[in-house]
Amino acid sequence: MNPDLKYSSRPFRAAGARGVLHCDGVSLEALAKQYGTPLYVYSAYEIVERFLLFKSAFAVRDHLICYAVKANSSLAILKLLADQGAGFDIVSGGELARVMAAAPEAAGRVVFSGVGKTAEEIDAALQAGILEFNVESESELQLLATRAKKRGAKARFALRVNPDVFADTHPYISTGLREHKFGIDIRQAPAIYRAAAKIKWLEPHGISVHIGSQIRSAEPFGAAVRRVSKLAAQLRSEGIALKSIDAGGGLGIDYHSGGDGSDAAAKVAEYAGAIEKSLDGFEGRLLIEPGRFIVAQAGALVTRVLNVKKNGKKTFVITDAAMNDLIRPALYQAYHEIVPVKPRAGTARAVDVVGPVCETGDFFARDRKLKPIQPGDLLVLMDAGAYGMAQSSNYNSRMKPAEVLVEGKKHRLIRRREEMKDLLATEIY
Repeated sequence: MNPDLKYSSRPFRAAGARGVLHCDGVSLEALAKQYGTPLYVYSAYEIVERFLLFKSAFAVRDHLICYAVKANSSLAILKLLADQGAGFDIVSGGELARVMAAAPEAAGRVVFSGVGKTAEEIDAALQAGILEFNVESESELQLLATRAKKRGAKARFALRVNPDVFADTHPYISTGLREHKFGIDIRQAPAIYRAAAKIKWLEPHGISVHIGSQIRSAEPFGAAVRRVSKLAAQLRSEGIALKSIDAGGGLGIDYHSGGDGSDAAAKVAEYAGAIEKSLDGFEGRLLIEPGRFIVAQAGALVTRVLNVKKNGKKTFVITDAAMNDLIRPALYQAYHEIVPVKPRAGTARAVDVVGPVCETGDFFARDRKLKPIQPGDLLVLMDAGAYGMAQSSNYNSRMKPAEVLVEGKKHRLIRRREEMKDLLATEIY
């Protein structure tokens, strides 16, 4: 992997005389033949390039880019990012275990977020020596102190404050308003910090904020960071000098971009500018937690058409991938561009692209205009690198797909396709 790569464009593009869709230098047709479908394919170069965009944008200040593991927790992707110096934002003990398996040397670059940490998860994180706990309630802070005391070691923490900043995104992934389950009212935070500073087993280390996901404008990030910067300044004046501000993640992508990611560098620069301006003289370390922006457009789901069926005026394209493989369209009514691996000539017509799961909600697109499609054709669901495999399930006792990582003209299997014995292994009858 070349750390000096300059950002160019998205990795999925047509190549060769037949115009077959490739991921970087590898044909998706060849990958489907070798590994079968459904199949997740990721570009290692794209992931590294996106990470380096953030690294470059914040180069003028002490910072740590903590990749949001929930977006895509593949061990190979975690290792790829750890090798670039990434930190990690985790929300469960399972995600901590993944980071420790992929890159144990990165334990000190881990921040632990989430509203429902258990005592066992806290113990594991303390033992690993993570950087910081992003604490979301007073009761959680008390639990953290209890577990730290039991280990005889201080626990570094940041309060995740709720700045009451509106982010224009899907309501399921908006997290910055008072009515949401996340964070602590920013007005209550000073008193909590003062009380925690007197507890031997706690170290007030930072302050954290996260207002949501898939946010396309930089302004809400700036507004949120401005509020926590003021809080950090207030605490400093009282003798509580925080070492870090965690600005969270949430920078969105354009799922309707038609395959062009050329504005990514400008988006990151705008985002960085808004945050930097809002830090208002804070001299500590900046933490950010990008996830989707790094991996979404680096990944795609390749699926094969099983049948093309007409019901009255409706035409259904039935694929071997389903909502258990990529739930975002069913869950969020999310848009994913659908591209044939080998396009056919003809007039585009409106079709529903659906899976074989026994649910009417099992669809990838409704009334999408696509050129002629026949059984056996390969289709690609673009921008599926984030919250695709991570949210997959075994509904209808379907096996999860394989995953492949492309590195230039090379590729390797990073997760084998599940088999029925894997599904049955934990069950007792």
